[in-house]
Amino acid sequence: MNNISFLSISFLIFVKITTCTFKLQEQFKWSILDYVYDNGFARHQALTTKRFIPENNLPVGIEIWKDKLFVTVPRWKPGVPSTLNYISLQNTEDKSPPLKPYPDWRSNEFANCNSGLSTVYRIKADSCDRLWVLDTGTFGIGNTTQNPCPYALNIFNLTSNKRLRRYELRPEDTNPNTFIANIAVDIGKDCEDAFAYMSDELGYGLVVYSWKQNSSWRFSHSYFMPDPLAGDFNIDGLNFQWDKEGIFGMSLSPKLVTGEKILYFSPLASNREFAVSTRILRNSSKVDNSYHDFVALRERGPNSHVTAKVMDDYGIQFMNLIDRNAVGCWNSAINRYGANAIDIVDQDETKLIFPSDIKIDRFGYVWVLSDKMSNFLISRLDYNETNFRILFAPVDVLVANTACADYRSFGNDFFFKF
Repeated sequence: MNNISFLSISFLIFVKITTCTFKLQEQFKWSILDYVYDNGFARHQALTTKRFIPENNLPVGIEIWKDKLFVTVPRWKPGVPSTLNYISLQNTEDKSPPLKPYPDWRSNEFANCNSGLSTVYRIKADSCDRLWVLDTGTFGIGNTTQNPCPYALNIFNLTSNKRLRRYELRPEDTNPNTFIANIAVDIGKDCEDAFAYMSDELGYGLVVYSWKQNSSWRFSHSYFMPDPLAGDFNIDGLNFQWDKEGIFGMSLSPKLVTGEKILYFSPLASNREFAVSTRILRNSSKVDNSYHDFVALRERGPNSHVTAKVMDDYGIQFMNLIDRNAVGCWNSAINRYGANAIDIVDQDETKLIFPSDIKIDRFGYVWVLSDKMSNFLISRLDYNETNFRILFAPVDVLVANTACADYRSFGNDFFFKF
């Protein structure tokens, strides 16, 4: 599919959105997930042998590249046949499409450490048409977790669908508590000048990988840890405690006039935002000498736990506010971070129960995945109703009439003012 035809689809989508009342529009929805098998017999065999148990499949991550919408499904329970998948955006008539393994079934073989993928969470496509995929090498979650394979960063060429590189994290990059579920990718002056930042939610660290050096290093900081006063959650009638959840969501600012970017991050069990310059993160010699280079921003206020977040080219950060069944925004170009600077761009007590991931595509559309994750993990899902949704809207539509509007007249030099 060429860029012209994809732009045509984008235009039609834009027309659809701007003529509707609501901001985020539902593009895909599922009560339960299914997959594209080679034939009916292969699917039946997978069901019979329990290699596919539909009710054990939960989508947690998304990414958009041209006509592909990627969807990740972690192997938290038995019966997840493929962890990295995609949906074609060429045909949007099917609102509950089956997932197609990416790049193929063989590449999603569980516990095949060298050429397969065991469990993938969130992923990132870069401007060089590469897909960055961190395989945790795990099965299960919490006390049930097994590690048949090491943590490994896989980078795919999205044009050829071939894997370019597999890099195993060093033993020093992880610890017995490590759980890395989020990744941000930073492209500098060219495609060789690329870094990945990976947040260790339960091991309380930030792992940095350099594409050019093909090496990694790990930062530690107290800002990566959970807030002991922010571990109580109330979502969709469920009260539970995730009081050990540290650094999770991350977003990168546009490039500053000084050539660096700002990585914004927050622990999941926290109502506060933190920041650090990529100039620090890119320098492995700063690992043991960077405490004061990290900055604590003001709090978002109560009931503002954030899962994933993303920032656009004009410095607007969009964040998933799971307590509020909402997506929020912060305009870094005109407002200092804090509760008064954060606005709600959309909220829905049904469609946005546990917004798990959020991305912005190359055409300026925000995409959100909601998946009722807390129900799946703590209670149960009703498979007679819609459980998983992917919604989207143009940035301009989302920020209209919010504190994040009127943003294009500001220069990137403002981003130093936290």
